Amino acid sequence: MSMVKITVGGDIEKESSQRFVNAWRRASRGKPVRERHLAFESWAALSRVLTGKRLELLHHVRRNKVASVRALAKALDRDYSNVHADVRALAEAGLLDLDRTGVRADYDAIETRVSI
Repeated sequence: MSMVKITVGGDIEKESSQRFVNAWRRASRGKPVRERHLAFESWAALSRVLTGKRLELLHHVRRNKVASVRALAKALDRDYSNVHADVRALAEAGLLDLDRTGVRADYDAIETRVSI
């Protein structure tokens, strides 16, 4: 199962550095390194990106081939401009990939760790 790991709060810089070192060591031993880690400074910052409608959008993209934002808006029966804004926000956050082939979410799950 491929996964996106999200960290909320805590010492983001220290944790990012440690993940980089660990990935570097695995790669130097010839092991594949394909990870996606995202960090948000607070729960409020994460919740601004991962709204209910955006989670619905991610769910649809993960399970269906999506050729364009327009096709996605039609499939979700939502306004194009709202879907376009959601796709842009999710792509900027690292949760969606966009290219000439379409819109993709190349992972099966999102794991979130919240520091308190």
